[in-house]
Amino acid sequence: MSHLSERPEKPLVGVAQPHESAFQHVTGSALYTDDLVQRTKDVLHAYPVQAMKAHGRITALRTGAALEVPGVVRVLTGADVPGENDAGMKHDEPLFPDEVMFHGHAVAWVLGETLEAARLGAAAVEVELDELPSLVTLQDAIGAESYHGAKPLMETGDLDAGFAESAHVITGEFQFAGQEHFYLETHAALAQVDENGQVFIQSSTQHPSETQEIVSHVLGVPSHEVTVQCLRMGGGFGGKEMQPHGFAAVAALGAKLTGRPVRFRLNRTQDLTMSGKRHGFHSTWRIGFDEDGRIQALDATLTADGGWSLDLSEPVLARALCHIDNTYWIPNARVAGRIAKTHTVSNTAFRGFGGPQGMLVIEDILGRCAPQLGLDPMELRERNFYRPGQGQTTPYGQPVTQADRISAVWEQVKESGEVADRKREIAAFNAAHPHTKRALAITGIKFGISFNLTAFNQGGALVLIYKDGSVLINHGGTEMGQGLHTKMLQVAATTLGIPLHKVRLAPTRTDKVPNTSATAASSGADLNGGAIKNACEQLRERLLSVAGSQLGANASDVRITEGVARALGQDKELAWDDLVRTAYFQRVQLSAAGYYRTEGLHWDAKTFRGSPFKYFANGAAAAEVEVDGFTGAYRIRRVDIVHDVGDSLSPMIDIGQIEGGFVQGAGWLTLEDLRWDTGDGPGRGRLLTQAASTYKLPSFSEMPEEFNVTLLENATEEGAVYGSKAVGEPPLMLAFSVREALRQAAAAFGPAGVGLHLASPATPEAVYWAIETARKGGTEADGLTGDAGEITTGTSALSHA
Repeated sequence: MSHLSERPEKPLVGVAQPHESAFQHVTGSALYTDDLVQRTKDVLHAYPVQAMKAHGRITALRTGAALEVPGVVRVLTGADVPGENDAGMKHDEPLFPDEVMFHGHAVAWVLGETLEAARLGAAAVEVELDELPSLVTLQDAIGAESYHGAKPLMETGDLDAGFAESAHVITGEFQFAGQEHFYLETHAALAQVDENGQVFIQSSTQHPSETQEIVSHVLGVPSHEVTVQCLRMGGGFGGKEMQPHGFAAVAALGAKLTGRPVRFRLNRTQDLTMSGKRHGFHSTWRIGFDEDGRIQALDATLTADGGWSLDLSEPVLARALCHIDNTYWIPNARVAGRIAKTHTVSNTAFRGFGGPQGMLVIEDILGRCAPQLGLDPMELRERNFYRPGQGQTTPYGQPVTQADRISAVWEQVKESGEVADRKREIAAFNAAHPHTKRALAITGIKFGISFNLTAFNQGGALVLIYKDGSVLINHGGTEMGQGLHTKMLQVAATTLGIPLHKVRLAPTRTDKVPNTSATAASSGADLNGGAIKNACEQLRERLLSVAGSQLGANASDVRITEGVARALGQDKELAWDDLVRTAYFQRVQLSAAGYYRTEGLHWDAKTFRGSPFKYFANGAAAAEVEVDGFTGAYRIRRVDIVHDVGDSLSPMIDIGQIEGGFVQGAGWLTLEDLRWDTGDGPGRGRLLTQAASTYKLPSFSEMPEEFNVTLLENATEEGAVYGSKAVGEPPLMLAFSVREALRQAAAAFGPAGVGLHLASPATPEAVYWAIETARKGGTEADGLTGDAGEITTGTSALSHA
C-alpha cells in the first residue's frame, strides 16, 4: 500500500463524526457572510439596476434621479472601473455591460445607507435600450446556429465498421432541462478597505483564489492587495464556483471608491433571475447493438445551453463527453459537443459538472432501447458493463482499472435490495391493479474524480502547532455544508497522532494558502487532505526526532498515538503537550506549509485523449416507484444504494452526502422544471419560475419511504489520502434509477416491447403523457420533448440513419 493510503494505528479517519459546525447550525450561531454586516460599522448596501429585456444595446443610462433619493451615496457604472471591466475568466462577461444579454441583467449598482434606499435609488435609474432579437430556448439557438466556445470531438474505434456489424440500429433525440442550485444562502459579499488601501472581502465563494484574481483585475491592483475569506457557505453545489466573483468585485469597487464597507446580497428572486443554472442539453444519437444487445457503435451530438457567456461551459461540456459511456464499454464511438449561446443567464457548474448530463444520455438510450431489443433493462445494462481483465479503455483512452467494482456494487444492491423477489411481487401487483403500476429499476455509475484541466489538481495547507500543544490548520478548500472541514480535522489528527479536540480549523483565506483550486470536482478531500497530511508529516518528523532524544530511542522507532509518544519496546511515555513544549525550547519549527499534486494525470484537450481522472467512483441504486394511471402522480417506495467511497474518511458525513446527492438528483430528474417566457411580448426571456412557489424542490414528501445506504467494504483506494474516495458528486447520478423506474412503470400500462420516451424532468404531467403513449402502443411521441426512437434491424441498418 502507498504511503498516502496507509493508515496508522488507531486512526481518527474512518470514525463516524458529526459535522464540525453541526452545533452552530442547529443553534443558529454559525456565521455566514451576510451575518458579518451586523458586526461592521458604517456599511453601505449595494443594489442592482436590472434591465428587464432579454437582449438590447444600452443607448442611455441616466443616474441623476437616483442620487436625489435620500440615503443614496453613489451609483456605480462602467466609468468607475479603474482596471478591467470584466467579471469572467474568459473575458466575455462585462461587469458593467453596454449590451444587455438576458432579462434582469445588472447594468449598474446603487450604494445606499440602507438597503431600502439603495433599492429606491436603483428604481430611479433610467435605462434606455435599443431592443435586439433574442434567442431564449436551446432550440432557438440551434436553429440560428448560435454557438460559442470549443466544439470538442471524441472518437474511438471504427464507427462505420461498428454500425455495419450491428444487428440493430436505433436513432433518437433527447432534450433535458437544467436545474436551479437553490442554495439556502444566496450570493453575498462584504468588502472593506484598510488604511493602506488593501481590500479584504468576505465572500460566499467556492473559489476564493479566483475571486481574488477577478477583483484584483477589476480594481487594477496586484493580487497581494486583495484578500478573500470564506467562513462557510449555506450551500453552493457549483453555483458559487465562478459566479460570486463579479458580485464581490462590485462590493470591492464600492468600498474602494467610498472608503466604506460595502455589503452585497441578492434576494431570492434576484438570485434566481441573475445567476446561472445547471446546463440543459439537447442530444441526437444513433446506436448499434449486436444480436445479444451489446453496444457496437455510438454516434451522438451533445449541445449544451451555455447562456449568454462561456463561464464554465467548455469544461462542463468536456466532462459530459467523458461520461457518456458511464459504466458501459463502447468500442466504436463518435461524440461531438457544442455550446449554444442563448440570451439567458450564463449557465455554470452544478454538482456533477456535465457528468450527469453525459450519463443521462446513455442511460436514457438503454432505457428506451431495452424493450425494443426484447431485453429487460437490467439485463441490457449488465451485458454492456466494462469487464475486468479485458484491457478496455474509455472512449477518450483512459484504462478502466476497477471494472470489477462496477459489477460488485451492482450485485450487492441486487442482493441487499432483494431485487429478484420484489420484481416478482411487482409483476403480481401490476397484474392485479389496472390503474396503478409499480416498477423497480437499477442503474450504476462510474464517475471520474479530478479536474479535467490537469493544472487544477493541486492543493495547499498551512498547519501551525502552538506551544501549548494545540493545532490550527488552514487549507484551500471551502465548506459549503458538505463536511470537508470535518474530514480535514480528522486527517490532521490522524497524521499527528493526537485527539480531535486538539485541532481547530481556520476559515479559508487567500493570504494563508495561495493559488488554490475551487472546491469542486469532488476533489476537496483528495487535494486538501493530501496537503494537510503532507504538512502534518513534516511536523511529525521534526517532533519524532525530539521525542527520540527524550525517550533515548531512534526517531524511527517512536510512534505518536492518542497524544502520547512511545518508543517501540519501551514503557516510557512522553505526552504530546510536553513534547511540543520541549520542541519549542529546542528551537524546532512548529509550522509547516503542505502541498499535494495528483500524480498520473494527462489530458490533451485538442485530441480529446488522455487519462484526466485519478480514479473512478462507483455506485449502484435500486429504486422502486408506484405510479397512478389517472394523474401520473407517483411515489418512491424504496431505494437501496451501495456506493464506493474507498475507505471512508468520515462515514457519517459520506452517508449524508450520498443521501443528499441522491435526493438532489431525483429533484433534477423528476420535479425541478425551469420555465422562461418564450412569447414575443414585453416579458420575453423572463424566468417564470422565480420562487419555491413555482419551482418545485424535493421535500420530505418526495423522500423514499424506505432508504437504505451502504458503503462498499474492503474498497481501499490506492494512491488517495488514507485510502478514501471522493463522495460529493457521484451519488447525484444514482437518481437515474428513479427516472428509469418511472419509465418502466409508465410502460407497464401498455403492451410489452414499447420503447417509451420520458421527458426530463419526469414531472407527473410528463409521466401521464408517457402513460398515454404506452396505452396507444408507443406509436406517438409524448408531445413534449424528443421522439420515440426508430429502430431497424439487419446488416443494412447503417443506411437507415
